Amino acid sequence: MFLGAILVLSGLLLLYYGAEYLVTGSSRLALSFGVRPMVVGLTVVAFATSMPELMVSLLAATRGSSSMAAGNIIGSNIANTGLILGVAALIAPIAVARTTLLREVPLMIAASLGVYLVALDGELSFVNGLVLFLCLLTFLGYCVVTARDLPVPVDGAVEKAVDDASVGRGRNAVLVLVGMVGLACGAELMVRGAVMIATLLGVPEVIIGLSVVALGTSLPELAASVMSACKGEMDISVGNVIGSNIFNVLFVLGVCPMIQLIKIEPRLLTVDFPVMLAFCALLVALLTMMPPRLQLDRKRGGILLGAYLVFVVSLFL
Repeated sequence: MFLGAILVLSGLLLLYYGAEYLVTGSSRLALSFGVRPMVVGLTVVAFATSMPELMVSLLAATRGSSSMAAGNIIGSNIANTGLILGVAALIAPIAVARTTLLREVPLMIAASLGVYLVALDGELSFVNGLVLFLCLLTFLGYCVVTARDLPVPVDGAVEKAVDDASVGRGRNAVLVLVGMVGLACGAELMVRGAVMIATLLGVPEVIIGLSVVALGTSLPELAASVMSACKGEMDISVGNVIGSNIFNVLFVLGVCPMIQLIKIEPRLLTVDFPVMLAFCALLVALLTMMPPRLQLDRKRGGILLGAYLVFVVSLFL
């Protein structure tokens, strides 16, 4: 038990710092080649913050723990919506742009519902994964097109960021490599430790995936949203969660089945997938049905966080 806990904690640390280095290095590398910051945030950073989920789920699936792989993604998306947005809103009220509610939130719900529908037969096959991955490419195309619609700064901020990033291009490449190694090693340790704990306690692997592993792989998103909230950059907190949820279901559950068939336990279909969709509906309801609209204040943050805590406690009852 003690060894399993050490492995999980060590894996968590490696996942967190690996994701941090990968996000920092890849963002600066992209900027050094003249890619606009908005496009970087919607693509490169979103991809990087989903790497812990990908590495853990892929490793779990290839080790015969596909229930943990699927549970990790569902639990991670529930944690993103309930825990991360809840904590961020408790730190400072979050104003949500109307365009975000009308564009990105429906895309997040559609992606979540789409995965649920293709998983109803009890598995995610190669074809299912390919369809999800093609949907991801469509989403990335949408991100690029909508980013072009945004006004380009005229104060030279983008040019300065590109120049600064170009100076340390070699260092940033090293950060990317170190981050990838950290993610791979962290995923290995976390899966080994989680399986060990689940076996000793007699807890089903899917429950460990929905709780401990999901929370661990959501640490990069949690850290980013909390730091954004502390700095007053509220739009980043919301965008971080929505983008991460979309990437998790379309990218991670798209790539993994193309490498290894993912078996979906009945519990996931009857309980956890609906709970994930319910959290999406709760977010929309809080933004549209309670005045002031388009805002997550501390009260609504408390509702999200409380709902997440109820979900986690119910897993072990």
